[in-house]
Amino acid sequence: MKFEESLQSKLLSHHKLEMPFGTFFFCENFVISEIHSEKHFDWPKIELVLKEIIDFYGAGAKLGYVSNRVNSYSIDPSHWAKINSNKAVIEMIGTCIVYYNYIMYLNASLENRFSDVEIKSCLSLDEAIEWVQRLNY
Repeated sequence: MKFEESLQSKLLSHHKLEMPFGTFFFCENFVISEIHSEKHFDWPKIELVLKEIIDFYGAGAKLGYVSNRVNSYSIDPSHWAKINSNKAVIEMIGTCIVYYNYIMYLNASLENRFSDVEIKSCLSLDEAIEWVQRLNY
C-alpha cells in the first residue's frame, strides 16, 4: 500500500518530496521512500535525496527510514554502509523495508547483510511505521 493511500498519511504530519525516480515523505523522525518501478536507486540519486533530507532535518539528524517497496526497483546493497559511514551528515538509527512478495523479501535479507544498522523486514506499512516510531531518537 502506498503511503498516501494509508490512514497513516492522514494521521502523520509529513512533507512530500517528489523526485523523477521516486517519492519521499519526511515525517517527524523518519523518512518513507517509494521508488518508482524499474528504476535503479544508485548513489547519485541517493546523494540528491540526502541533500534534501539535510535541508529539511538539518545536518547530524537522527532518523529512521522506511523503504516502502510498492514497486520493483534495484539498489546496490553496499550503499547502506556508505550512508551509515558519515554520521555527521545524518544518522540512520533504524531502517525498515516493507516487502510485498518473496523476491522483495530475499532482496531485503541481502541488504541487511551490508548494513551497520538493523534493517527490519515488515509485511505492511503500518507495521513498519509502528516499528520506526519506537526507535530511540
